[in-house]
Amino acid sequence: MILEIITPENKLYSGEVDVVTLPGVDGSFQLLNNHAPIVSTLGAGTVRITESKSSSSEVHESVSRDSRNEKELSLEISGGVIEMSKNKAIVLAN
Repeated sequence: MILEIITPENKLYSGEVDVVTLPGVDGSFQLLNNHAPIVSTLGAGTVRITESKSSSSEVHESVSRDSRNEKELSLEISGGVIEMSKNKAIVLAN
């Protein structure tokens, strides 16, 4: 699936991912390829991304890579909204 993470200031991430874990208001949840359409609010917490093996992504400097696994990234957010439709997820984050 394609994931974009956007803030009012910057595009923080754009690329193809296998899994994204998000901090929902009522607890964390994951999105996988071909997930059903969803719109949800996000709370403060960590967005965890597992990139696809063949991903060529755009990553902002505020997104940190896991030193043990180059394909895993994380990003702290203070809230936002996620929309998933047609295998594309867009996170509008604070």
